[in-house]
Amino acid sequence: MNYLVVSDNHGDREILETIASTFSNQVDLMLHCGDSELPGDDPLWQTFTVVGGNCDFDPRFKDYQVITTKEDTILITHGHRYQVNQSMTALGLLAQQVQATIVVFGHTHRLGCEQLGERLFLNPGSISQPRGLPHKSFAIINSTPAQDVVTYYDRTMQPIEGLTFTFEKHKNA
Repeated sequence: MNYLVVSDNHGDREILETIASTFSNQVDLMLHCGDSELPGDDPLWQTFTVVGGNCDFDPRFKDYQVITTKEDTILITHGHRYQVNQSMTALGLLAQQVQATIVVFGHTHRLGCEQLGERLFLNPGSISQPRGLPHKSFAIINSTPAQDVVTYYDRTMQPIEGLTFTFEKHKNA
């Protein structure tokens, strides 16, 4: 299964339209981790599963969502309510509670991915206002029973050189 993850476009609706039109036939799910600054009834939310961020004030946005696929249980949140700037502890506790195998979040505007225990934690960075690395980015996770391969992409819809990561899955027996 292929999951596209984007976050923190901060009102830039056009980039979400470009991503959706480019990848809609290449991925199984499109996830938006908040701070869209778009209304909760925007037609884009028929394409993306979305959560609210600290800059989203529409009460129709949920704080988090859990999506179950044939491969994974995905927790999607913005992260601001779980202190993701300090550590993954609070978010990890929520992930454990909902039995997530993949956790996607935004808020920090810094791309990153790591495997903590049996869970993949992924921040796609910001597609509009990055911090840290200079890349305006989003990510695609290719999930198989054996591994997750994360590839980061830029605003030209091209993979970012050197930003592909492979994580082996270790399922409990």
